[in-house]
Amino acid sequence: MGSLFLIRHSITAASASGRNLGAADDPPLAAAGTAAADELAATLLAELAELPHDELRLVSSPARRCRETMAPVAAALRRDSEAIEIEPGLREIDYGAWDGLTAEECLQRDPELRRAWIADPYHTRCPEGESGEDVAARAFPVFHEIEAWLAAEAPRCAIVVAHNHVNRLRLTALLAWPMRDYRRRIVQDPAGYSIVTFGTGLPGVRRINAPGAI
Repeated sequence: MGSLFLIRHSITAASASGRNLGAADDPPLAAAGTAAADELAATLLAELAELPHDELRLVSSPARRCRETMAPVAAALRRDSEAIEIEPGLREIDYGAWDGLTAEECLQRDPELRRAWIADPYHTRCPEGESGEDVAARAFPVFHEIEAWLAAEAPRCAIVVAHNHVNRLRLTALLAWPMRDYRRRIVQDPAGYSIVTFGTGLPGVRRINAPGAI
């Protein structure tokens, strides 16, 4: 049985202020985010100590905030940056014209579209951007390959650092919940992590949005 650690990147200025931060912008972590990433690394080391594994993969979205979240994890595991697999399919949703706006500002700008998106963000696209379904179409093949690798032999682990929408979509699919509800059913805090195990049967969810701080 193999284990997937699915992590949302740590704190940025946008996540701290409640503004949309999608694929269009690539800011660094905030100072609080760097500290939280260090705490996350220590927490993951403790988790991994309880999970026997002969092989370990580190996978990240290409976004700077994800790579900076993964860096202390890799360092704690004594892996260099070249060991981190960068997967473009894991980039965050493209908010289009809503990028950088708050939820209230999105509603003021496009009231009808925003209400439709709130009701069903999986099938409704952001203006000039993506829907949840668009994100799943590029991100899920990346997860399928990792999950098949985890299930093929034991013991294996994979640590994946991605984004709010990407992670919620994948967890919703693994839990077999309606995809239109992915924003309502799953919460992803910055530097929060989930653990899902893969083997011969159904995936087993061991953690959802566990705090990265010990």
